[in-house]
Order: sequence, then C-alpha cells, then structure tokens
Amino acid sequence: MLDNREPIIIQGGMGAGVSGWRLARAVSETGQLGVVSGTALDMVLARHLQLGDPAGHMRRAMAEFPLPGVAERVLDRYFIEGGKAAGAPFQAVPPLSPQPARERLELLVLANFVEVYLAREGHDGLVGVNFLEKIQLPTLPSLFGAMLAGVDYVLMGAGIPRTIPGILDSLARGNAVEAPYHVEGARPDEEYVTRFDPMEFCAGQLPWLMRPKFLAIIASATLATMLVRKSTGHVDGFVVEGPTAGGHNAPPRGHLQLNARGEPIYGPRDVADLKVIADLGRPFWLAGSYGDPLRVVEALEAGAAGVQVGTAFAYCRESDLDPALQRQVIALSRTASARVKTDPLASPTGFPFKVVELAGTISEEDAYQQRQRICDLGYLRHAYKKPDGTIGWRCPSEKVEHYVRKGGKLEDTRGRKCVCNGLMANISLAQIRPGTGAEKALVTSGDDVAKVAQFLPAPDADSYSAEDVVAYLLSAVETSTVTTRA
Repeated sequence: MLDNREPIIIQGGMGAGVSGWRLARAVSETGQLGVVSGTALDMVLARHLQLGDPAGHMRRAMAEFPLPGVAERVLDRYFIEGGKAAGAPFQAVPPLSPQPARERLELLVLANFVEVYLAREGHDGLVGVNFLEKIQLPTLPSLFGAMLAGVDYVLMGAGIPRTIPGILDSLARGNAVEAPYHVEGARPDEEYVTRFDPMEFCAGQLPWLMRPKFLAIIASATLATMLVRKSTGHVDGFVVEGPTAGGHNAPPRGHLQLNARGEPIYGPRDVADLKVIADLGRPFWLAGSYGDPLRVVEALEAGAAGVQVGTAFAYCRESDLDPALQRQVIALSRTASARVKTDPLASPTGFPFKVVELAGTISEEDAYQQRQRICDLGYLRHAYKKPDGTIGWRCPSEKVEHYVRKGGKLEDTRGRKCVCNGLMANISLAQIRPGTGAEKALVTSGDDVAKVAQFLPAPDADSYSAEDVVAYLLSAVETSTVTTRA
C-alpha cells in the first residue's frame, strides 16, 4: 500500500501547447500531477478561436470566466465562425510590453484560466502549470489567470525564479505585484519591473484565490539552497532536472566544451548533489531520462518524492503535438532511429535546447537556411537599453541586419532558430507566410525519445495513452519495498 500525499509522477509541462489541457486532465485522472504548459497560451487561445473552436471547448471554458465582459471582448476580436480560410494567415497578436494594454492583459489572463479550467474539469485530481523564467513579461497576469481557475501547482525553470513564491502569496491576498525583467546594458543600480494589480483588473471585485504550491525546476543543489534561503516566499519543492531532459537545459558548469556533434559536454560537476537537496527538507522530483519503472524506483530510493517525465507523454494520444509528428517519431523509435541534438545555439535564450532531428522540420539545415528570419511573436526577445536611455527589443533569431542595427552582436545570430514559431507549428497552429507557406515545426524532446515505442500497448499498436504511460512507470513501485514520501 502506498503512503503518499504527493504525486509520484509529474507530467512535464512541455513546449507551447504540447502539454495542453487534454493531456494534463488525462494524467490527473490517474491520480498523478498533470501539468499544462503556460508558454504562449495567449497565442494558443487566439489561434484556436480563429480556427473556429470546432469542438467548442475554448468557448465553454470562457463562459465560466468570473469577470463579466472579458470573454466577450476576446471573442469579438479573435473568433471566426467556421474558422479562417485554410491558406489565410492568423491575425497577429501584438508582442507584449512591460505594461501591456488592457486587451492584452485580458487575453493573457483568460487564456491561462481557460487552459487550467479545462484541465481540472470533471475530476478532483491535481493540476499544475509550467512557466519559463526567461519569458518574463507575461508571468504576472498568467499566474493570476491560472489561479482564478484553481491551479494546484506552479512550476518554473529556465532561470532563477526567486520572486515567484512571494508573488503567489500576494496574488492570493489580492495585492498588486511586480516582477523584475532583465535589460541588457542596464547599470547594476537600475531596476526594471512589470506590474499587475488584480484589484484594478477585477474592478474591485476580486474572486477568492487559493495559493498554489510552488516547485522550482533546478539543476544544482546550489540553486536549490539559494532559493530556500532568499526567495520572497516559501518554496514548496523542487524538480531536479538533468541534462538529458527535453526543452531548455542548464548550460554545463565551467568552460563550454562541445563533442563531435557540436553538443555541450556535461560532466560530474553538472550532477546535482541530492543529499544537499534532501537536507533542505522539501520534497523533490528527479527529471531527465526517468521514463522507466526501474528509474522511478531508483528515484524513490534516493529520497525523491517521485519523478517528472515529459518525453513519454509528448507522444501519447492526449498530447497536442501534431499527430503526423507523433507518428513520425514513434516510427523512428521503433527502429531505434530517433535522435536528439542538444543544440547550444538554437534557442535565442542562450540556453542549450534539445531538438529532435526530423525530416521536414527546421532541425534540417536546408529547411533552416530557407526560412525567412522574422520575429513576430516575441516571447524570447531581449530587452536592451538604447543609447538615449529608452528600452528597445531585439531577438538573435530575427533578421540579422535588424539585430545588428539594434546593437546586437553578429556572432549571437549564428545558428539561432525561431523557437516561438517552431513551437506553434508543432501543435498545428503554424503561421502562414505569403510566398513561403506554413512555418515548419521545431520539435523538442529529451533523450528518452529513442524509447517512446516501449509504451505501445501491443506490437501492432501505433499509439498509446497517458494512462498507459502512468501504469508502466508505476509498475515496479507497488512491488518495491520503498516507502514513498508523505
């Protein structure tokens, strides 16, 4: 009998929309922690509405939004009855600014509410939302929208999320919040912040909010210790992520060295000290190639509360990854041909980014070179201080001449891929470009992508479910002698 008040399995919050509400709900219904990706949810909602929301799920959730008028205004702006024409581009959603207009705030708050509401609908399981610290401008209204829908956990990595615990405390009390954002070229004594006031947004009629648990996604005991000591509020636990996990990875410690494939080389210094983390007295989960029942038991024996698994769930039926991409990767996995490259250049964040090598995607050099460089979504662009003291925005993945004209270094543009547009294409929401057609996908997964075919329930099966993944991952736990952490 398991004695466990924390989930053993945390489903990874993958990409933009890959871990959508369907997947999170399916995992939550098994008794584990389903997690929706909070990345670019405003874009996801706007584009689904422009496709006509054929199943009506978005509009059903929007109808439950507790503040009058918000859902109606978003529908008026983006909804197209019957969907846009197949060859027509999606309507642009303006990139965010540090103090966005009311209509952008409404779209952000509503989109996060919708995703979490749908993930929680019809069951009493746990639901989390995952954000990237590197994407700073949407964080405050996104947190508020998720909390309006009753999210149970907030997970955040790809940076140092020191201010998030205190922000959650303040939002739960209905207080105004602010968060710093990084500006390249700013003096050490200059601070730039983005602000959000829930009372102002709700016109003084703030609904009751629950403070979700906060899990920091980390790669070292040093960062875990710093967050416990210096965060603005309580850190409820950690996801300890190794370099084989998908998406963005922490860079190796020390001088960067590359292998023959041009990938960063990780060594013993990059292995987190689990004893130090355990001594902090917070539950922790291990991530990075833990999609195996014996590795789950291994994590529990090491004192972890469980594991976070992303890649296995990315290719299950409930995932929002384009079905053609799913079939392509599963077919490669069957023949032990699925490959991932840890690309130190692909992401404009500067973090190594894992890219699945797939035909027809911009993982291919020819496809990458043929794509016209453009930054029109802007989630990963950088703020910089202009010579006149004002703030500008640039992205290493935009047109090279534009980036250099804004003061960026030419060498920072080499090999950079448009992660934002690639991730939208992954979930069948690719922008259509005049003359060049639809944006191509950029699929990210962990090293375990080579083994996803193991989850197929039968030799002749071509798909599997989230429930299949959970059952397989837990298959060795019931028979082990490990006492799971309460």
